Amino acid sequence: MADTIAPRQWRHHIARATALIGAALLAGCTTLVPKGPVEQAPPTTTRPQPTRPPVVTGGIPEDTQRHRVALLVPLTGPNGGVGRSIANATQLALLDTRSERVRITTYDTALGAAAAAQRAIAEGNRLILGPLLADDVRAVAPIARGAKVPVISYSNDVSVAGNGAWLLGYTPAQSIDRVVGYARSSGMTQFAGLVPAGVYGQRASTSFLRAVEQAGGRVVSLQTYPRGGIAAAVTRLSKNSPYEAVLIADQAGQAALAVPAIRKTPSRSAKVLGTELWNTETALGTMPALNGAWYASVSNTLYRQFATKYRARFNAAPYRLSSLGYDSVLLTVRIARDWTIGRDFPESRLRAEDGFAGLDGAFRFGRDGVAERALEVQEVRAGGAATVSPAPRTFGE
Repeated sequence: MADTIAPRQWRHHIARATALIGAALLAGCTTLVPKGPVEQAPPTTTRPQPTRPPVVTGGIPEDTQRHRVALLVPLTGPNGGVGRSIANATQLALLDTRSERVRITTYDTALGAAAAAQRAIAEGNRLILGPLLADDVRAVAPIARGAKVPVISYSNDVSVAGNGAWLLGYTPAQSIDRVVGYARSSGMTQFAGLVPAGVYGQRASTSFLRAVEQAGGRVVSLQTYPRGGIAAAVTRLSKNSPYEAVLIADQAGQAALAVPAIRKTPSRSAKVLGTELWNTETALGTMPALNGAWYASVSNTLYRQFATKYRARFNAAPYRLSSLGYDSVLLTVRIARDWTIGRDFPESRLRAEDGFAGLDGAFRFGRDGVAERALEVQEVRAGGAATVSPAPRTFGE
């Protein structure tokens, strides 16, 4: 996916960066500014009237001391909660890094992603963080590309990456590859899969078949099911050869419904495997059916510290995806050290040889613009999950 990096250099960078992130999270920066909503672009009909009017571009005063960065997320509508959590996380990251070179203005994509991008660019933003949804990335990317403004999206749909759009979201392919590889290294050779109908399921199927083949295993059965039809899919699985591991590429709640049926088949002792979707499930430890199951995801070690700090500031629990907002700001602040104010964002720096570090661990962008992540394997246990295979310290390890 990307050029191999020097292991020693990578370890030094990640260890140093992780230490800095941990120190920032524990530093107690909550006294820097009062609690409150994130900075949003003012309505287009509003024109501030200060005593000494600064230069104004589209409603926002010109800032010659900081880089202007746009955050495009839904602040209203069905995904408004996730978007606001991401926006809050970006502000927390600015406080934790004490950056004075980056200014973030938030635009609501629920009112129209294309319009939000056009306004952000008109107001002088030279980098876009977000959007969250793949369809919004498709709407924003051509507009941003025409203005030479890179987009660092939070989507997990790899089809929207490339041509100036970079993908920071957690992709199922990497999670499936990691957990299948771990299962194979644990002696399992016969695999089965349950995948939901739809785009996610199609991509999960392709990734699963490829991962098992590359690991030297064999897929004995792969069943697709419509919503609500997972039990029937388990029945179809049992008509094929016995399997030692079964991937359920769905939310943890759906997987928990399938496991009791699996335990009544000839493959009743099969190890259950999950995907990155399980890491967003807050009630995972309360699903006894999944006890002992494995799934691969980013580490939660630093995220737990972040969540504690987030709750203290905003009096609410963050959405798990909010770490993407935090890490996108860490990335921006790092590059901003050598980014001349008023100039275009140095997009080539996104392919840094030593990669980046954040709440979610180490990552680097590949040639396809997708973030390649160092993932760990976790085992579901009563009350939560425990790491059974730590994230590798270098890619390719």
